[in-house]
Amino acid sequence: MISYYYLAGAIILEVCGTLLLPVTQNFTRPLQTLGMAFCYLGAFYCLTFAVKVIPIAIVYAIWSGVGVFLIAIFSAFVYRQMLEWPAILGLCFIIAGVGLVNYFSPTHGH
Repeated sequence: MISYYYLAGAIILEVCGTLLLPVTQNFTRPLQTLGMAFCYLGAFYCLTFAVKVIPIAIVYAIWSGVGVFLIAIFSAFVYRQMLEWPAILGLCFIIAGVGLVNYFSPTHGH
């Protein structure tokens, strides 16, 4: 179970790092660039603990799927980058797919 907490931490750090990308202004702002790098390094560090127990394919599916979904949501609020309804529907399919992958993973017991 703790592996899923590490995975959640990795997702949060990766989303934060990605949201910091635009404010680094092509790595010309040192503080923001360090923050972004810290987030990405922390995300990968957390992933190393998640893959000890959870199969890497499951970890990556959850990490990337939930990350894409959260970045799309937060970028709408932070950067006012709104998505059209087909893109929102696609994000819902991603979350449904992540749920299916997780539900039928060997670590879930099915």
